[in-house]
Amino acid sequence: MPQATNPIIPGFAPDPSIVKAGEWYFLVTSSFHMFPGLPIYVSKDLGSWKHIGNVINRRTQLSLALSNTRLHPLSNPGEFLLATGGLYAPTIRYHQGTFYVVCTNVQHVDSDKTSFGNFIASTSLEGIWSDDWSDPVYFDFRGIDPSLFIANDGTAYIQGSAAPGPYTTINMFQVDLHTGAKLSEEKIIWRGTGGIYPEGPHLYQKDGWFYLLISEGGTHEEHMLTMARSRDIWGPYEGCPHNPILTAFGTEEYIQCTGHCDVFQDEQQQWWGVCLGIRRGEGRRGIMGRETFITPGSWDGEWLSLQLVKSHVEGIPPVRAEPSLSAAPGVDLVYIRDAVLEIYRVDNERSIRLTATPIDFSDPEKSPTFIGKRQRLLAGKSSVVIPKFTQYRGQANLKVGLACYKDEHRYVRIYYASDGHRIVFEIVNKAKELARTASHVVDGTTSMNALGLRIEHTENEYRLLYTYEDQASWECLATVDTLEMTDADFTGPVMGVFAVATDAVDVQFEELKVD
Repeated sequence: MPQATNPIIPGFAPDPSIVKAGEWYFLVTSSFHMFPGLPIYVSKDLGSWKHIGNVINRRTQLSLALSNTRLHPLSNPGEFLLATGGLYAPTIRYHQGTFYVVCTNVQHVDSDKTSFGNFIASTSLEGIWSDDWSDPVYFDFRGIDPSLFIANDGTAYIQGSAAPGPYTTINMFQVDLHTGAKLSEEKIIWRGTGGIYPEGPHLYQKDGWFYLLISEGGTHEEHMLTMARSRDIWGPYEGCPHNPILTAFGTEEYIQCTGHCDVFQDEQQQWWGVCLGIRRGEGRRGIMGRETFITPGSWDGEWLSLQLVKSHVEGIPPVRAEPSLSAAPGVDLVYIRDAVLEIYRVDNERSIRLTATPIDFSDPEKSPTFIGKRQRLLAGKSSVVIPKFTQYRGQANLKVGLACYKDEHRYVRIYYASDGHRIVFEIVNKAKELARTASHVVDGTTSMNALGLRIEHTENEYRLLYTYEDQASWECLATVDTLEMTDADFTGPVMGVFAVATDAVDVQFEELKVD
């Protein structure tokens, strides 16, 4: 039976931006604290997508060391917004043979100071396929969510959400795409309709009008899209009379929090929007975080409207195999922040050697020894084998295993601990003041050459299991309600292997599989 079309990019894939070049659509999303950053996906039919590369794919391009996650209290007692730094809300555009991506590297300098490294990266039509992106070219803008509009004469304009806060403004200025120099004064062009956090602007030209599309209401329950237009690119901009043009707020739709959208036309002149959204299960579960969805649009006279986001979309081929998203070899492997790549050896995607360090997941700035992939399936499993694991019994404070990681405040893992010769389950969610463990002592008299670890996941539950080479069955060490890992956040689950130890211990992993 054909599978549902949406989300077109499942898992940790927020803030999509899209452009068409030739017969291909190219799409980029945010990546926050994960390296490589700003993944690039391609498609010909808008239904099947392939991950071909990442804009930030060299450690020399920029630093993610200050991309830690801040806990901001929400109005409901005990609830927090988990605001992760790093690479926010990119925009991709194509002009005369060159792709441009503009983005912000949000750096949490200290507990109350943030810096905004806004930059342009570029590549050719050939370079986007070979993952050959330029170093960042920085431009002066105190804000986030930069977008790019390039006029027919080559004049380039940056639009962005200035001085981030609940009631920011959408500002614009001209920019030199090669040097990043500002070529005009920065001007406020719209304040939105009154919703909090006006952000994620994109500018389009149609029928003699400039149309400005933005998000308001925050990126969770009250998220919405609003539009304004002007005859002059500098404004004044008048709001659409039927704003918002898209929101799931106040509906019973399964796909909620829809917003932060980029719109475009296909070859048949049909309008579409790619936007972020969250699949909300029973009890407000949203374990996959913000994903990328597609929905049809149409022009009612002189204004655009977008349909509510549905799981199946007419006019896009349904995906007939899982996962719906494929990847070029190795490009979907990710690390945390500024990874020391010399301590990783990836012979292929299933055979990985890590050198353990003392840095654990709870460290807010350094990079733990961890490599993984974004969880792509709502229901699936991730697993790995640790050969000859009993050889590590005498190592100092060694932890090696399989984890579901979101940020330094939230992770679930199952691992072998040399301390006590145990298999250990652990869940941490500091936003919920949650910390829980369970363990099983390995029988030292049994001959066991390999340890298998597995995390099975559904919309409602994680199950953490282990097995030994000489046993046929899997033992469940713990279960986790996915509500325990669901928060108002920016990121999504990443499954992978890790190694923590006092000394530099080399650990071999085999048969890594991530759904």
